[in-house]
Order: sequence, then structure tokens, then C-alpha cells
Amino acid sequence: MFDYSPAPEAKLASFASSYGHFIGGKFTKPQKTFETINPATEEVLSQISHGSAKDVDLAVKAARNAYEKTWSKLSGAQRGKYLFRIARIMQERARELAVAETLNNGKPIKETRDFDVPTSVAWFFYYAGWADKLDYAGMGASPKAHGVAGQVIPWNFPLMMLAWKVAPALAAGNTVVLKPAETTPLTALLFAEICQQAELPDGVVNIVTGFGDTGAAVVGHKDVNKVAFTGSTEVGKIIARQVAGTNKKVTLELGGKAANIVFDDAPIDQAIEGVVNGIFFNQGHVCCAGSRLLVQESIHDEFIKKLKRRMETLRLGDPMDKNTDVGAINSKAQLQKIKGLVAKGVKEGGDLWQPACKIPRNGFWYAPAIIDGVSPANTVAREEIFGPVLSVITFRTPTEAITKANNTEYGLSAGIWTEKGSKMLKLADQLNAGVIWSNTFNQFDPTSPFGGFKESGYGREGGRAGLAAYLKGGN
Repeated sequence: MFDYSPAPEAKLASFASSYGHFIGGKFTKPQKTFETINPATEEVLSQISHGSAKDVDLAVKAARNAYEKTWSKLSGAQRGKYLFRIARIMQERARELAVAETLNNGKPIKETRDFDVPTSVAWFFYYAGWADKLDYAGMGASPKAHGVAGQVIPWNFPLMMLAWKVAPALAAGNTVVLKPAETTPLTALLFAEICQQAELPDGVVNIVTGFGDTGAAVVGHKDVNKVAFTGSTEVGKIIARQVAGTNKKVTLELGGKAANIVFDDAPIDQAIEGVVNGIFFNQGHVCCAGSRLLVQESIHDEFIKKLKRRMETLRLGDPMDKNTDVGAINSKAQLQKIKGLVAKGVKEGGDLWQPACKIPRNGFWYAPAIIDGVSPANTVAREEIFGPVLSVITFRTPTEAITKANNTEYGLSAGIWTEKGSKMLKLADQLNAGVIWSNTFNQFDPTSPFGGFKESGYGREGGRAGLAAYLKGGN
């Protein structure tokens, strides 16, 4: 009906034709390159270098040299000044970073502009304030950094996951070797430019791009003291086996299959918005996504009717359009995985419903979906789909809700929707989840720790707990 104009940020980002690695404060010459694309159009954005074990070794040596000769000798207040400076430059380049994130990831510009970038900046400001207060962090007097931190981040929140890892590592006095996801390296490379702009000492932050073998080289390097990984449970298990028997400290933030539990006394319209935000935000590419809707049987029909009506208003399309709600799936491989799991779920008895959506000709797209009538044994109730797909399961009593919510290998997050505070607190105490939201979903703050149980990993990011992970004696 209407034609919308692109967001005013559309022309703010530009990329080099090719990028090398960022090692010792400088970009290397590009080599062994691969293409990084815009998943909404399949347009090539730049050529990215595939890091080898030799590249990783050079980066670790640069990080070790910077740690021993420069970064560990600075006071906390001096380190904090660099983090504050990085945060301010990120603010100045916020629109550019938002555009880059949208172009390389596929998520809507309104999400990168209003959530991803501001949240990333907040993380740097928060940990900049911690840098000169480590003696008061509760880990004894003069706590020490581990040394060199090897960090591997995913493609769903490229800049935010970088901030979650780099900011506390630097505040605690570590130096960093970071490996971004192969499909979304561009904001990490722009961050390297920001480090140069902030005059961060050479080698404090190093970025090596590449595929899984590059990440494995970072994790396995003998001179890396601390490993932090966010990604799939499958890869997390590989990393855990890889570091077993070493002195490396490890934080793993892995997959999830969160239950969003809606009771018959919940504020229905508010809960509808929470469910939509919980699963369709960032196309469902969220480890803590509320991908299982547990709705009380007595309100199931009314709730699903209203939910479908709300889903029909979601706008799928150009991520650079500021009115877009659902952007592109990050890669062809991820799209195929989503389709395969949904097909399996339907074959096992699920009832699939999707609103009418005009799918763009180019790019990777999947219309938001509900699979109703799902049993706890159904594949879509057990496996992480990592896409805009909501599985619907009913329950009658709070005890049944808890049993079904906890019937998963994962334990990252959960949501509870009820007007009764006593019920809310009692259920929260029984849920096996690291993060529990009540009458809301997907709320993040740098002061609040985030992490899971069971196959969702171990360790926490954010808050004092996230700082402790980068200090000896802390984790």
C-alpha cells in the first residue's frame, strides 16, 4: 500500500574492498580472502582474510607483548580512560556502526540503531568505571588479570558480543585476541579502526578473521590464558574438550530453548507483545529467545487468535527500511536449517501457521511462524531452531508448566507472565534457567549478569560477575 524510504542512515557506512587482520595495532595485508555479503541482497560487501595458525600466533604474541610491556603496567584509572574514549568514539560513530551491522547481519536498522549499538556502548562505559575499582570487586586486594584472552564471538549480535567480551577483559587488565564470526566480521573490523582512533596501545586488542579453524587456533594456542566463547552447544563441547587438562580459564555462553510461560491471569495484550519480542526480535537469532510458548490451556484459543492477528502486522523486508520488523536470515545455511527443523516438526504432528508475507526475490528470508499443538517430545520443542519460529505447548497447572519448561537440555532463560507476585517468585525459584524475566522479555543491562546452566554453558557475562571471569581468583 505504501512505499517507504530507506532509513536516513543508509549511506553512512562504507567498507574497504578487502581487509587483513588487525594485529599489533595495524592491519595486515589481505590474503586468502573470502567474501562477506549482505544476507538481504546477497551483495558482496568486502573480501575478508582467512586467518591461519600463523596469523593467530602473531596476534597472540602481539597481545602477550602488549600485556607484559604496556597494559599490565598501566593503572586502572589509565585503562579506564581508554575504555571511556572507545565508548565515546563508538557513540560518535553509532549510526555508521548500526548500518554496518544491518548490512552484514540482516537485522532491521531500528534494532541495530536503537538496541545493538547503544547496548554495546553501555558495556564499555560500565566497565570503564570498574577499571580503577578492582580492589573493591570482592576478589581480594590487587586482583590480577589472567593475561591474554582468546575470544570467539557469534554472528547474531556481532558488535554486542564483542563489547560483552572485550570491555571486561580490558578493564580487568587483560589483552585480547578476538575471532569474529565468518559471516559478520565487518563491525569488528570497524571496531579495530576505533581502537586506532582511541590510540589504544598497539597489541592490546587484536582481531583475526576466519572460519572455525581460525577460532580453534585461538582457543588452542598455548599462550592464551582465558577463553570466552559464545555460540552453539556443539562447538562449546568441542572447546571444553580442547582446553581440558590445560590451565586455561573458560566462559561458555551456549544455546537455549527458553520457555515463555503465560498464565490465565496474565495481562494478555502485554504478554502478546512480550512473546512477539521474545521470538521474532532479530529474526529469532537469539540464544535466549522465547522459542517455546507455554500457554495455560484455558486461554490458549484466545491467546493464539490475538497472537496471529499481531503477527499479521509484522513487516518483513528490507532491513534498511526503518519500518521493518523482521529482517533477513543471516545465511543460506541457517535458512536451510530452519526449514529442515520446521518440516520435521510438522511431520511429527505440529500445526504450522505463517502470516501472508511477500518474500523478496534475493536474499535469505523466512516468514515468522507458529507451530501449534506441539508435544514436549517434538523436535521443534527440543532443538534450538535459531529462527523466527515459535512452538506452542499448553499446560493446566503451575506444576505442569514447570515440568514442561524444565524438560530441555538447555537452561539459559525463561519468561513468566502473571499478575500474582507470589506465583511469579515461586515459579522463578523452580525454573532451571540462568536469566528469568517477569512480565517482560529480552531485557539486558551491563550491570546484570547473564549466563546459563546445563547445556547452555557456564560462567557469566555482565555485571561484577562478568568482570570476575577475567580476574585470577574470580573465575
